[in-house]
This record gives sequence, C-alpha cells and structure tokens, in this order.
Amino acid sequence: MTHDETWAQRQSIGATTTSPKEERTMRSTSNRWLSGVGVVVFAGGLVLANFGGGITSAQAHDYAYKNPFKQIMTKLDQILGKLNGAPAPASGGGSGGEVGNYTTRWDTNHPSDSRFTIVFPGAVMDKNTGLVWDQSPMVAPTGPTSWTSARELCLNRTVGGTRGWRLPSVGELTSLIEPSLQPPYVPGTVFTGVQSAAYWSATASAVGTTSAFSVGFHDSLVGTSSKSTPNHVWCVRSPMQESLY
Repeated sequence: MTHDETWAQRQSIGATTTSPKEERTMRSTSNRWLSGVGVVVFAGGLVLANFGGGITSAQAHDYAYKNPFKQIMTKLDQILGKLNGAPAPASGGGSGGEVGNYTTRWDTNHPSDSRFTIVFPGAVMDKNTGLVWDQSPMVAPTGPTSWTSARELCLNRTVGGTRGWRLPSVGELTSLIEPSLQPPYVPGTVFTGVQSAAYWSATASAVGTTSAFSVGFHDSLVGTSSKSTPNHVWCVRSPMQESLY
C-alpha cells in the first residue's frame, strides 16, 4: 500500500467516526464558549474605558493592584464622581463625602455661612445631612396645628413644583438647628418665616400613644407634646427611613 493510499484510508476512518450530529454539537459548544468570552471582554471594556475627562484611561493600568476588582471599583467611583459633578476621586479612593455628592449623609460639618444652599425655588439643602427643607415653613390655614394635621399638610405640600414632602423625624428636625446662631437657630438670609417656637416631628413618643416629639426653635430643646397641641409645621424632602422614626 502506497503512502497516499494509507493517508486516504485514515481520512476515511476519521470521517466515519464523527457523525454530523456530533459535529454540530461540537460547533455549538465552541460558539457558546466564544460568545461567553466576548461578553466578558465587552463588559470589562466598558468598565475600564475612559468615560470622560478626569478619569484615568484603561491604558494607565496601575500594576500595584493585585486584585482586578479593586481597579474596577475605582473606575466606577470615578464615573460616579463625574455624574455627581465632583472631581474624580484618586486611585484607590471612594466617592463617599466628595464635594457635589449630596445624597443623604451625616459625615460633614459645614460652617453656618456655607452650610445651606437653595437647590430650587422654595427649597434649601442642608449640606451637613443632604436633607432638603422647605425654605419658608408652611403656616396652616388656622396657624399652628395638631400632630395628625401636620403630617397630612406635609404629605399634600407642593414646593417649587415638587411633591414628596413629609414631616421630619425628631432626629432630622433637630439636625436643622445651627448652635452657632441665635433663635430660631437657622440663617435668616436663607430661610424665611421661621418662628421661635415649637415645631412638630413625625416621631411619636414611646410612652403612650397620645404624645409626639417636638423641637423648640426658641430654646433648641426636644420635648413631647400631646398630639392635639397646636405646633408649627416644617416639611422635609428626602427618602424616608423607618429606623429614624
């Protein structure tokens, strides 16, 4: 048997041992594997790509990173900082507390002259907490009102064309007091119509069911009042956390 005949015979044997069905299965498995690799490469490219000025490009790889997930998280922090209008954090740093990131937080202490800023007509943001307050605390049609009525008034409140207002928790309301100022403890250059009087919080007293906490903007003290007592109303706008009540 010549060499060419031997080679042809081997080719014939190989062709008979692999059926068309097996070939299709092998081809399908190969395609799925290649698709999976493509998805991983595409996702990694999106994360590591340059998403705008101020964010380090993928080429500037920091070989000090031993874990690639740390680099990915840093890139995500840089992207978040850009979206929030803040300078991109340095490599290895987080975005928490960055200037421009005004999501609700309690990790800063600005002086009174720079603590509050008007974010839209009728609304003031406290940079110390990220809470948005009614610039001019509402006055009920009949003046100070009961606790139940105060909650309803805030829920129906519209400020600057926005809804979603509520009566603040006692902790939130107390945080509004600026100790460096005289009563009513908030800057008159920012807020208007604030009374040196007691304001309702949404926090009910743990003792009994007929009283709730109020905050005095005349003495900066927290106390409890009967829910039927007429107090002033100051609404806040932010995500509501059950743990605060």
